[in-house]
Amino acid sequence: MATATALTPAQAVARLGDFTVIDVRTPGEYAAGHLPGAHNIPLDRLGEAADALQQAARRTPLLLVCASGARSARGCEQLAAQGTDAATLDGGTSGWAAAGHGIERPAGARATWPMDRQVRLAAGTLVLAGFLAGLAWAPAHWLSGAIGAGLVFSGVTNTCGMAAALARLPHNRPPRNTVSFEETLLLLTG
Repeated sequence: MATATALTPAQAVARLGDFTVIDVRTPGEYAAGHLPGAHNIPLDRLGEAADALQQAARRTPLLLVCASGARSARGCEQLAAQGTDAATLDGGTSGWAAAGHGIERPAGARATWPMDRQVRLAAGTLVLAGFLAGLAWAPAHWLSGAIGAGLVFSGVTNTCGMAAALARLPHNRPPRNTVSFEETLLLLTG
C-alpha cells in the first residue's frame, strides 16, 4: 500500500530537485504562480493522469502541491489508493511563498483568487441573495437552504460541485501559451 508524507516548505526546498512536482490546482490558479518546475495536473483530472504519474513516480518521488495543502492531501490519498507514493506540501504554495521561497509566474499571467476563496464568495453571495429576496418573496429563502445543503454535502463527501463549476469560468482558465494537459502527460511519461 502506498503512503503519503507531508513535508514542510523547509523540508521541500532542501529536496526540490529530487521531486517531480505536481500542482493539483486549477489551470488558472497554477498560471497565477506555482513552485519552480511544477507540472499542472488538476485534482479533478488526477485519475486520467494515473498512468503517467505512476511512470514519473518510478523515476523520482512525487510532491503534490495546491494552495493550502488540502487538495494535494486528497490527491495523495487518490494516488495511494492506486498504489502510487506521493508527498504533499504542508501549507501549499501559500506556505511556500510565506516562507520566502520563489514562485514561478509566467509572463502575462493574471492573478486569480484561490478556489476556496472563490467558493466562499459565491456561496455567501447566493445565501445573502436568497435571504434578501426572501424578505420580499418567502419562497426565495429556499435558495439559501439549497446552498446550505450543498455545503453540508460538500463537507460530508469532501467534494465541491461549486468549485468544479467555478473552475470552468474564463478567469480560471490558463493563458493561451500554457502547456496543455496532454503535453504535461507526455512530459511526465518521457
